[in-house]
Amino acid sequence: MNHPAQLAALKKPVPAELLAALESIFEDRFSTSQAMREHHGRDESSYDPMPPDAVVFAQTTEEVAQAVKLCNLHEVPIIPYGTGTSLEGHILALRGGVTIDLSQMNQVLAVHAEDQTATVQAGVTRKQLNQEIRDTGLFFPIDPGADASLGGMAATRASGTNAVRYGTMRENTLALTVVTSDGRIIKTGTRAKKSSAGYDLTRVFVGSEGTLGIITEVTVRIYPQPEAVSAAVCSFPTTADAVNAVIQTIQMGVPVARVEFLDEKSVHAINVHDKLNLPEKPLLLFEFHGSERGVEEQAQTVQEIVAEFNAIGFEWATRPEDRSRLWAARHNAYFAMLQMRPGGRGISTDCCVPISRLAECILDTKADCEKNGIIHAIIGHVGDGNFHVLMMVDPSDPADVAKAEGVNARMVARAISMDGTCTGEHGVGMHKMDFLVQEHGEEAIATMRMLKHALDPKNIMNPGKIIQW
Repeated sequence: MNHPAQLAALKKPVPAELLAALESIFEDRFSTSQAMREHHGRDESSYDPMPPDAVVFAQTTEEVAQAVKLCNLHEVPIIPYGTGTSLEGHILALRGGVTIDLSQMNQVLAVHAEDQTATVQAGVTRKQLNQEIRDTGLFFPIDPGADASLGGMAATRASGTNAVRYGTMRENTLALTVVTSDGRIIKTGTRAKKSSAGYDLTRVFVGSEGTLGIITEVTVRIYPQPEAVSAAVCSFPTTADAVNAVIQTIQMGVPVARVEFLDEKSVHAINVHDKLNLPEKPLLLFEFHGSERGVEEQAQTVQEIVAEFNAIGFEWATRPEDRSRLWAARHNAYFAMLQMRPGGRGISTDCCVPISRLAECILDTKADCEKNGIIHAIIGHVGDGNFHVLMMVDPSDPADVAKAEGVNARMVARAISMDGTCTGEHGVGMHKMDFLVQEHGEEAIATMRMLKHALDPKNIMNPGKIIQW
């Protein structure tokens, strides 16, 4: 991958004519202030901020199209921005340019409860959507942890804790409105559950990370709220016991809604952060959805399975406030883990493997971290073979950073050798571009590059991400 400094060397001044034109359209929703630019030039990755030259706040698809047409005319880079929660450098302005902030495009446009679909503007967040549809008896299940925007979630093909039962954004995105690199507005897909009409453009843009076009509207599947929900938490003497218990649960076909793994270091971090007193051992957190009887049967089956793997306790949480407390702690785990090394910086990474290889991949990665003396924690949506590693490093020590990146590279190589992927849900961004070549091969990357050249011939759509130009 090109070093960010090399890409920054390609940066060209943004023409004053373009800035003036944008300001005339967006007025007080246009900014070149240093604070605003720096805010939009950082995400949750380990990279230093890389601010754009200007930021505009769009409120309609037509405004996005106007901004894109102007940037295309002047061949100025465009970076879409949702909530800034990405983890692989997706929103950093490597070559400067204009960030189009979609957070004010936050209208729920239509809810078709009878068809179980909802259409929203790209800036609507998952929590906002669920708040607005709660009285319909339906909910949107994709939960990446952060309260991300649905446009950003589609652009990164997000998933999260519920993916083991409900799937990812790939399965739950039915249609999109997209602004192309030359400012045209296109619609992909329909609200029908299936179609065999032409190329599947929806899937082309889902996961494209803003490199092919800007997603401005999303139509998603929504689901009936389960009649009953319960959660359970149990600890294990070893990581292998915990992960093998999950593998057995999935292979037996138990329809768990969520199953999350936290290693002992993660548990310690959330105990401190959320003032809990969970046993500081490898831990599994389950959630069951269904009828009262079905939820009870699922939990009983899982309790029997985990007992075979030396589970320590199996505590149920049926009251909503208890479940919320446990899941809030899980979602806070990333921020809790950042406190493991005050003054340090976190390098976060993920991979996904066939579930039969999950225990091996986690254990080998954990051993690699310990061998290199890296302060780390591992958590995972282990029901679908996806886990995350957070490594805390001293950002002023290149050797420390290099050790962590070495662990990351070996983890990815290990996952790919197991017929897995370099990223289960973080996306590629800047950080995993080389790994994409390892995973797919040069010919497949060349095909992706042809698609990029065809849809973005001036290379203005979030340049320097996913693939080399």
